[in-house]
Amino acid sequence: MEYRGRIAPTPTGFLHLGHARTFWIAQERCRAAGGIMIYRNEDLDTARCKPKFHAAAIEDCCWLGLEWEGEPINQSDRMTQYEAAFRKLRDSDHLYPCTCTRKDIQEASTAPHSEEGEILYPGTCRQAVATPENQPASWRFRVPEGKVIEFQDGHFGPQRFVAGIDFGDFPVWQKNSAPSYQLAVVVDDAEMGITEVVRGADLLASTVRQLLLYDALELTPPAFFHCELMRDENGQRLAKRHDALSLQTLREQGTTPEQLRADW
Repeated sequence: MEYRGRIAPTPTGFLHLGHARTFWIAQERCRAAGGIMIYRNEDLDTARCKPKFHAAAIEDCCWLGLEWEGEPINQSDRMTQYEAAFRKLRDSDHLYPCTCTRKDIQEASTAPHSEEGEILYPGTCRQAVATPENQPASWRFRVPEGKVIEFQDGHFGPQRFVAGIDFGDFPVWQKNSAPSYQLAVVVDDAEMGITEVVRGADLLASTVRQLLLYDALELTPPAFFHCELMRDENGQRLAKRHDALSLQTLREQGTTPEQLRADW
């Protein structure tokens, strides 16, 4: 099977060093396998995604030396595919409507926590008979409590998570009628024939959620390779708020791609 990889920036800010290293690792793994890369613009968050950040990301990636096949693919153009996957999950009873807000979940005295401190959904709407009329609802995936999900990560090795303990029921369709990140990337990676997903270690827990979606949608999952996170001088992982470490700023200061890659 031909190797197919992808880089998938979210245009909510300027790319930083962490993005650059992850994307470079993705390309190097693709080149080593003699495969091809695609570029996916994950622009579903219409409130935060901006055309200027998309344009800047393309410019930064080209400056870094990244290459991909074809034109960038916009998630915002693929709502028909996401809606079809949502209906399949709903009609197969994998989902239930949920009217809880983030504040409701945070304040729920019964809300459990994972070992990493993540607040798990306490199941408030799981057994609800009906959703109140005129009240907006998201749709959550009903995880099989106690089920062990395991996978082999290409970098970190064997991974093991327990549904209902390490993670809880999670949203796949939002109140604003948009797919969640989890659903969109599963649909996209499957349809685009991605054979390996390379991304940051902060998404390890997302992988097990996505594996459940692959199974429910009867799709074949790719392999996964999670990269170590880059951190600032205070030990905090890099985020788009780190303007001093954005590729835009580093370029303006005269930094070259070769200088960046020398530290990777």
